[in-house]
Amino acid sequence: MNKIIEPSSAVDKIFSGQTLMVGGFGLVGAPLTLIEELAKRDVNQLTILSNNLGEPGQGLGLLLRQRQVKKAVGSYFTSNWEVGEAYNQGFLEIELMPQGTFAESIRAGGAGIGGFYTKTGVGTELGERKEVRVIHGEKYLFEPSWRADVALIKAYQADQMGNLTYHKTARNFNPVMATAADYVIAEVDEIVACGQLPPENIVTPHLFVDAIVQSRRMLTREGVVDR
Repeated sequence: MNKIIEPSSAVDKIFSGQTLMVGGFGLVGAPLTLIEELAKRDVNQLTILSNNLGEPGQGLGLLLRQRQVKKAVGSYFTSNWEVGEAYNQGFLEIELMPQGTFAESIRAGGAGIGGFYTKTGVGTELGERKEVRVIHGEKYLFEPSWRADVALIKAYQADQMGNLTYHKTARNFNPVMATAADYVIAEVDEIVACGQLPPENIVTPHLFVDAIVQSRRMLTREGVVDR
């Protein structure tokens, strides 16, 4: 089985109004090639689940600048000042979540769990209008799980079947997002033949991955450049 396709073909699976999960912390571990391909398409009204929306004009910040994003769900939007500007102008909705809650909501969605209770956010504005339940004498908030139509993730290596490895902190949210979407596209730095990845190094098994693309963009100290 060979799941390798061109980035331009991969984003054919994305349509206006869909919910997307996109890996990355800042630009680290973000599928920059796939995002730039999506920026070329007439696709909008997207709900994006990602820790943040990139940086101004880079990564998911490019989609934001082109007003392709309707709603952002995440934890750390201050790396891109244009997020606040878009929100204040009224063309971006924001759902702010504590980072651990955000990650667990995605993990739960991938595990087939409808939601979970957490103490994080109790008594704060983040907990307003959410169900509160007392468990063992303490208050907990109910958080529903998240799933997406498509996940765009970034990995270090893939074999032709779609088994994935990750590189250090670039791993971040990518493995859990791979389990929680109906269609998963993995952008990778290196593609190797089946059998070349040590089994103990594989984090995301191939059954979670629908398509693989070769990365053409990379993050360096100087910024995002061609690979």
